[in-house]
Amino acid sequence: MTTTVYLNGSFVPIEEARVSVTDRGFLFGDGVYEVIPAYGGRLLRLPHHLRRLQDSLDGIRLGNPLSDHEWENIFNELLTRNRDRAGADNDQSIYLQVTRGTALKRDHSFPEQIEPTVYAAANPIPAPDPDIAIRGVAAVTLQDIRWQWCDIKAITLLANVLMRQQAVDQSAAEALLVRDGLVIEGSSSNVFVVNDGVIQTPPKSPLMLPGITRDLALELAALHNLPYRETDISEAALHDADEIWISSSTREIVPVTRLDGKPVGGGEPGPVWKTMARHYRAYKDDVRSGRAD
Repeated sequence: MTTTVYLNGSFVPIEEARVSVTDRGFLFGDGVYEVIPAYGGRLLRLPHHLRRLQDSLDGIRLGNPLSDHEWENIFNELLTRNRDRAGADNDQSIYLQVTRGTALKRDHSFPEQIEPTVYAAANPIPAPDPDIAIRGVAAVTLQDIRWQWCDIKAITLLANVLMRQQAVDQSAAEALLVRDGLVIEGSSSNVFVVNDGVIQTPPKSPLMLPGITRDLALELAALHNLPYRETDISEAALHDADEIWISSSTREIVPVTRLDGKPVGGGEPGPVWKTMARHYRAYKDDVRSGRAD
């Protein structure tokens, strides 16, 4: 089954896709990316993802090479061309990446008159692991060693990779990052805690990525009268939480039941997470049916 990708204006088999070794994404990590889920072939919150893409491009002073309409057409074409790989539910995720492009001379300063490199691909979203709803996942806390502009969804992810691998080395699914005594986010996720029935998540800042799934969870909380607030969360409060969740576009909302080798709350997914998971599943069903974006 051939995977079709989009590269610089053409849809090609992934085996035929080629990027120059002088591309600034390869040499410098000079680019940004975005990940967009699609349920039943329908893109989830596309305007929100494209707005975040634009913010990231603005953050690295790179013009958007395509209009929102052109992006949408590319994504829908990729979903169609890769439909046979997606399974009965036709759940896929779009990965897109834009780098500053190719310049023959390697120089840290921005080259003039080059075209951005644009790449996009669709991949099946695996069905949620039912074991997670029963047992949750483990996480560890690590000191945040990244740069100061984490709100840019940049392809320079080495620090995140190293911290995620530290978590994996400890048989954990995620690393929760702490800076100056405050919990910021996960290495590839946003973070929530629940105390006394109140959902809490760190406020947006340049130190964290503004998660689309994070924002959707807060919207669902407001819609269904679940108390929540955006507030600083200390490392001590994280360890004392009744529930901890992580969220991302492809993992959705996942309960953390073990932190640094110790149980979180009762050591199993909590009641507020179960309620939120039910509302999130219903929202996904609405997306599949066209009742929600």
